[in-house]
Amino acid sequence: MSVQPTHRRRGVLSALMRHQLDSLRRQRVPLAVLTASEAPIYGRYGYGVAARQLSLDIHSRRVCLTAPAPDGVTLTIEAPHKALAVCEEFYARQVPHRPGMLGRAPGWEHLPLLDPPSWRKGAYPLECVVARVGGEVAGYARYSVAVDWSHHNTAQGTVRVRDIEASDPRVYAALWRFLLETDLTSRVVAPNRPIDDALLHMVSDVRHCAPTVLDSLYVRVVDVPDALAARAYSAPVDTILEIEDAQAPWNQGRWHLTGDRTGAVCTRTDAAPDLTLDAAALGSAYLGGTTLTELAAAGRVHAHRPDTLAAATAAFTSPVAPWLPHSFCRSLLPRL
Repeated sequence: MSVQPTHRRRGVLSALMRHQLDSLRRQRVPLAVLTASEAPIYGRYGYGVAARQLSLDIHSRRVCLTAPAPDGVTLTIEAPHKALAVCEEFYARQVPHRPGMLGRAPGWEHLPLLDPPSWRKGAYPLECVVARVGGEVAGYARYSVAVDWSHHNTAQGTVRVRDIEASDPRVYAALWRFLLETDLTSRVVAPNRPIDDALLHMVSDVRHCAPTVLDSLYVRVVDVPDALAARAYSAPVDTILEIEDAQAPWNQGRWHLTGDRTGAVCTRTDAAPDLTLDAAALGSAYLGGTTLTELAAAGRVHAHRPDTLAAATAAFTSPVAPWLPHSFCRSLLPRL
């Protein structure tokens, strides 16, 4: 949906967002997530940046890998559509290990294969390399190559990485070594990787990787007790959260959260709060990538007692950074 330029600043988007929240609440959906075409839009509706992405632009002739040897790893080039089933099965096994990765419903596995000529910017069609160990799929990478001969008849090509997944450091290093050593190229671009990507610790010179961090997945807590009870916690938590939420008044008030790695319970309470925060801050902290301590330092979380902030931060924080492998889906999505 969009608003005609002649009808902006009349509250149309605000009405749509309120309708969405009311509808999701009726359906008992505890969370709403989205990617944003413009970063400032959704914070005022209670969405917080819950996952970020790392963009890499690697000068491959100036970087080498200090990584495990690829002993026992075999790589084969396979047509992306023919390798789709084995790659998707492998992807599904990775989903439970990182917050923000989405289990793809039937049909959505074709999204990473979309490759219209208008997207290629002079590159060859999408390719896929599959890694196997002992005959079993242990990783894959989807990429395209654009070769540029305009530099005094010297090839200065670019490898554009769309997806790369691996089961362990040995396989991950083998896939990256393949990409970095592609003939007729001097640059590898990976626009969407986790911010804790292991590659940053495998390369000889991270400065020649030009890492840039961008916002990615936004989370909106629609129903506080159901959302907080739906996740596990890295450490035991027993705290009173005071939530400010003008757009979803049913979330306003104080909530008693208790939980650990096995699950949680969240109930309304009149007890004095340990932490006060708004819906957008809660959304940012929900997946465990943005810490409550960070938000408190920015004035977005108020700790009534310092010890409760440290304990809640330890409980909410994820050991791996949240990450959304998908980018903004653009206009081709309805064709799936």
